[in-house]
Amino acid sequence: MRILSLLPAATEIVVALGQVDSLVGISHECDYPPSVLHLPRVTTTSIDPNAPSRVIDLEIRRLRESGRPVIGIDRALLLDLMPDVILTQSLCDVCAVSDGEVEELSAALPRGAAVLRLSGTDVAGIWRDIKVIGDMLDAGDEAEEIVLGLECQLRKLTAAGPIPTPRAVCVEWVDPLYLAGHWVPELVAAGGGVDVGATPGSSSRRVTWAEIRALRPDVVLVMLCGFGVERSKREWESLTHDREAPWGSCRVAFIDGNAFTSRPGPRIVEGAAFIQRAFQGEPKDN
Repeated sequence: MRILSLLPAATEIVVALGQVDSLVGISHECDYPPSVLHLPRVTTTSIDPNAPSRVIDLEIRRLRESGRPVIGIDRALLLDLMPDVILTQSLCDVCAVSDGEVEELSAALPRGAAVLRLSGTDVAGIWRDIKVIGDMLDAGDEAEEIVLGLECQLRKLTAAGPIPTPRAVCVEWVDPLYLAGHWVPELVAAGGGVDVGATPGSSSRRVTWAEIRALRPDVVLVMLCGFGVERSKREWESLTHDREAPWGSCRVAFIDGNAFTSRPGPRIVEGAAFIQRAFQGEPKDN
């Protein structure tokens, strides 16, 4: 079976299922594991990932308002790769190929291709997506085993959580300021805390500094979507430099949101472990 993944989380799931040799192409954002980095990249974007958060946000809005796609797809390459299965998603308009384009390209293939959109908005939904992909790839037993193992790891983390329970807010974007939603509150709970800024399955939401202060967090977890720790630190410090801490006197810890909290795949469990370590105070950044 020839698999084309248009989503980093889907790529990681396929590899976890032992199907890496079936992958024929990936997205421009797929960066893990190393065994996939040689594969053709079928998507692209005109947005400069090195631009400041505010510039990236404005460019995304400009593209969407003009009816142009944020994520483009190389149609000739996709047709040349002749996939049997195309994995994409329906959760985030910003991170997805334009609605309907994947189906159109699938129909243009001589044999067609099955299109599977990941749709999980909470931890249970991520487990469901893993099982659905497993079933499609004739790896249902492997998917079941993976999910059971991940559930076990989360239970062990929860049992080792800090006392008293810390109050946390999870920052997903800094300019404009967004709090993470979806599965992140469950990762916070598994790490031994309570997310006072979101509920499981909810969408990410734009907030103000005053709203964050009113939530009275003990810890601000900066886990920026698409960014690692060092980039997140730079974004945070550029916004808060020479200003009185608008989040109050609580601690601030940085987590690699790109790898561990924004992707609905197996590594969210590692994200929960990093959140727990942030609550415990050592190390500060993950």
